[in-house]
Amino acid sequence: MAVGGNGSYCTPGLCQYLAMLPPASHLLSLLLVLGTGGTVPSPWVPPQGCYVAEEAGERTFRCSQAGLSAVPTGIPNDTRKLYLDANRLASVPAGAFQHLPVLEELDLSHNALVHLSGAAFQGLAGSLRHLDLSANQLASVPVEAFVGLKIQVNLSANPWRCDCALQEVLRQVRLAPDTGTGIVCGPGARPDLVGQEFLPLAGEEELCGTGRGGAQRSTDVALLVTMGGWLVLVVAYLAHYVWQNRDETRRPLKPAPVLPVRSEDSSTLSTVV
Repeated sequence: MAVGGNGSYCTPGLCQYLAMLPPASHLLSLLLVLGTGGTVPSPWVPPQGCYVAEEAGERTFRCSQAGLSAVPTGIPNDTRKLYLDANRLASVPAGAFQHLPVLEELDLSHNALVHLSGAAFQGLAGSLRHLDLSANQLASVPVEAFVGLKIQVNLSANPWRCDCALQEVLRQVRLAPDTGTGIVCGPGARPDLVGQEFLPLAGEEELCGTGRGGAQRSTDVALLVTMGGWLVLVVAYLAHYVWQNRDETRRPLKPAPVLPVRSEDSSTLSTVV
């Protein structure tokens, strides 16, 4: 009788059979394969040109210059820094990053962005701190995309339309240091604003219809509308008056009524004669 590897006794044939069995870990893997129908799930592989790294103790996902035309899927949920710069992204759809609850920094610079969904940064209100949208093709952005975000943002090097939406966005966010001069009005702006820096203009002129400049335009428009309304009423009254008078002139004149002669008057006339 021989002694087994765990100190138990067994016959030579039994010991040889036990030695041929695979380790327990291999048996567990075999059971998992059988339980999944004989297929082993393949591990997630980042898109070509992307990689996951630990930078300063924080999970970072880098996809810089990876030739991406859409936001990649499968980004780890614990990612704190996400770099999608220097790609070919043209838009950011709603909820593109809502599965990243601890994302603090997002770099979308040097892409071809022309559209941001109003819910592009949905789910990031409690975590996102830095957002880079510089060097894209953004002419305008929806105000609701930035509601609730406590972020520092870079908006430079875009062909901005310099409209009310951009002015409202700047009231909700903080600009990254030394990036304000790069916010310049593009070809889609008013002709007198094209090529000018937006920040000085935003401080001098209200583009949302209230305040200095905007209030004056609103007052002028209201005055014109009021005057136009009165003019329409006057013209309508005159037309009605003329039409009524024309109808009166077209009516035939009625003959004067002939008064009957009473008998007493005839008798008196005969006596006098």
